[in-house]
Amino acid sequence: MHITVCIKQVPDSAQIRVHPVTNTIMRQGVPTVINPYDLFAVEEALRLRDRLGGEVTILTMGPPSAEDSLRKALTFGADRAVLLTDRFFAGSDTLATSFALAQAIRKIGETWGAPDIVFTGKQTIDGDTAQVGPGIARRLGLNQLTYVAAIDALDPVAGTMTVRRRSEGGVQELTTRLPALVTMLEGTNEIRRGRVADALRAARAEVVIWSAKDAGITDLTLCGLRGSPTVVKQVFAPKPRSDKAEQVELQERTPAQIAEAAMARIFARLPGIEDDLLRQAAGY
Repeated sequence: MHITVCIKQVPDSAQIRVHPVTNTIMRQGVPTVINPYDLFAVEEALRLRDRLGGEVTILTMGPPSAEDSLRKALTFGADRAVLLTDRFFAGSDTLATSFALAQAIRKIGETWGAPDIVFTGKQTIDGDTAQVGPGIARRLGLNQLTYVAAIDALDPVAGTMTVRRRSEGGVQELTTRLPALVTMLEGTNEIRRGRVADALRAARAEVVIWSAKDAGITDLTLCGLRGSPTVVKQVFAPKPRSDKAEQVELQERTPAQIAEAAMARIFARLPGIEDDLLRQAAGY
């Protein structure tokens, strides 16, 4: 079984700053990390590899510095890492990113065998669009399972997989045929610490570096800014709220009485919330 995991190197959200004049994110001097949601995808891929055998390939698109995140993934036990980097990729939105990654996955298939499963995190913390995973699936013609909370069964011989995914109405249990793309939900597992042997191997491992040409991309107008119809008009930090928490003492004693009294106070202060809840309850 061959599994490919797409990860992204992102600025550490705890240290992100916004430029006071241009209102853009200041990335200079900000440490980078593997997108936290992608770690759940990496761990799930490694668990399947450990149980069923096969290989795990980690793929990312980014500047040369993204090699650090790939080596970090290798320390967890991944078998190989591929960095897709080229000046033509600069300024890519989700459409251009999914195109480039899909082409790289095709190249991975030609080089090491077509992936049975492609994993991504549910979204990234810098873009928060959750569009790249489904975009890759659409371009590669893969069955897609988003917001997956658990993989309950996987039969490589029959080529089927059963998962549980979270939806607005609750939890769905779905069975699909492979190959498929899975976006993992947060909190589904815990990334391993990695063995010393894997850390030593990662330090001396050769990260495969592909340019656009190496990945088989011939139409560069579909990459970077030229292939990105999305325009970001403004990025800004939310204004700090001046409202302070209000402490309310209730005379009621039972949980039901306390809940009823608390909701009555909320509805009295914010009547629009009550109207919205009533409309939702009525099915509008």
